[in-house]
Amino acid sequence: MEEQVVLVDENDNAIGLMPKMEAHEKAVLHRAFSVFVFNKKGELMLQQRAAHKYHSPLLWTNTCCSHQREGETNLEAGKRRLQEEMGFVTDIKEVFSFIYKAPFDNGLTEHELDHVMVGYYDEDPLINKDEVEDFKWMTLVDVKIDIENNPQKYTEWFKIIFDKSFEKLTNA
Repeated sequence: MEEQVVLVDENDNAIGLMPKMEAHEKAVLHRAFSVFVFNKKGELMLQQRAAHKYHSPLLWTNTCCSHQREGETNLEAGKRRLQEEMGFVTDIKEVFSFIYKAPFDNGLTEHELDHVMVGYYDEDPLINKDEVEDFKWMTLVDVKIDIENNPQKYTEWFKIIFDKSFEKLTNA
């Protein structure tokens, strides 16, 4: 059975469920999360999406992101997906949330109420090659410069989050 996403109103009240692909085809607002993991040096762990992903393959993005399941808290979802994609679990906290809409060349649209979470971890991940092609650590300043110089290398949502939240992430 296809994964379901939680449809929400603009105040993050759940209003139903929909298959993930259908929600992206119809650009329906749904709940999502984005996890940013830093090390002691203040570097952000970035992941490169796997080559076979249905959108944004091989693009760089935040440590992990996905959708909450019905009845799952934001933090439970973040920890679950961090384990599934990056092979580790660490404490995370929610920093803020916001709504964004990002259309893709393949006709799909991300329209999400995204809960941004931050955690800390100092080891290299054990990446799941079904989900993640590669990873790297970068300072926020270096990420900002690279996005400005090479925006085509990054996912749309990551560029939006990064632009909206550079200061919040710097002080998280």
